[in-house]
Amino acid sequence: MKAEFFPPVISNRLLSLDFMRGFIMVLLTLESTGLYEHLSDVAQGTPFHQLTQQFFHHPWHGLHFWDLIQPGFMFMAGVSMAYSLKKQRDQGMSWNASFLKTLKRCGWLFFWGVLDYAVRPHGLSFELWDVLAQLSFTTLIAFLIFNWSNTAQIIFCVFLLLLTEALYRFTNVPNFNEPFTDQHNFGNYVDLILMNKINHDGWVAINCIPTAVHTIAGALTGKLFLSNKNNKIKQLLLWSLICLTTGYALDILNITPIIKRIATSSFTLASLGWCLLGLAFCYWWIDVKIHKKNILFFLVVGMNSLFIYLFFEIVGSRWFNDYITAISGGLMRMINIPINLSLIISSLIIFSLEWSLCYFLYKRKIFFKL
Repeated sequence: MKAEFFPPVISNRLLSLDFMRGFIMVLLTLESTGLYEHLSDVAQGTPFHQLTQQFFHHPWHGLHFWDLIQPGFMFMAGVSMAYSLKKQRDQGMSWNASFLKTLKRCGWLFFWGVLDYAVRPHGLSFELWDVLAQLSFTTLIAFLIFNWSNTAQIIFCVFLLLLTEALYRFTNVPNFNEPFTDQHNFGNYVDLILMNKINHDGWVAINCIPTAVHTIAGALTGKLFLSNKNNKIKQLLLWSLICLTTGYALDILNITPIIKRIATSSFTLASLGWCLLGLAFCYWWIDVKIHKKNILFFLVVGMNSLFIYLFFEIVGSRWFNDYITAISGGLMRMINIPINLSLIISSLIIFSLEWSLCYFLYKRKIFFKL
């Protein structure tokens, strides 16, 4: 990872992309502070409790708002790839040079993704469930087929989803032959081979196969934005409708359940539909209707998304959060602030400090890239 220095000119950027990326990162940063857990505890026994549950992953079969964050992250990476590759092409960079650059970036993504989970209280651990490790695979796949026709890429996405269905339904490995049962599906079996362990929360490493569709779709969306077509929003809405209808239909008809933890084909399609719809709205509101006021709050985080992700995942979770909570919580206990309120305030203080760090980097035009 390196820090690059750019002028603070953002008028030529797709601001809706920066905003949506920033929106996702703000939500992730707030989650890393423990805010949602504290709000859920406070809301116990009230009508607001169900609302707070939308900020947690669904236990298994179903879809919460929070289940859309990781697909959005990978979708945005695909959109950004299209802009990055266009810039490289305009600079005269060959395909081979772009491939080596992408391969290096994927290597770093894999490294940071593994490192994020590697340091445990009992020692070092090798795990492949982090979004960055998954993104290293999906980015490479999206790059390798980037120059294919749109039709060919869509067919390839269908192939990835069908492959996922086949792996779960037809491999019939003893004790791992229940396609959509936690701890007894093919994804769990692959994890035993790769890592000699199964994730107790149900996540599986081969999620990178179906979720490559998110990154490929993002790259296709980026190419659409870079084109001279006038019906960009209509196309996004059409594909959103197709994905949402197909994804939910597979679930409702009891063909394939929507399960985020193993990224079933129905989940992949439904979540992609929401991502397309969200970007269509942001593009219309920000880049078409020119509503650019009051989005700086999200831009400063979105333009340093990799840095803040690694910061709260590695530094925040292992030291920073507890340190700040100890200070703020101790001060608030001195003035008899209730413990639940104290925890919420501490989470907001942690977030404010992390946002301020991003703002500090933004003002000094420092952006961390791979």
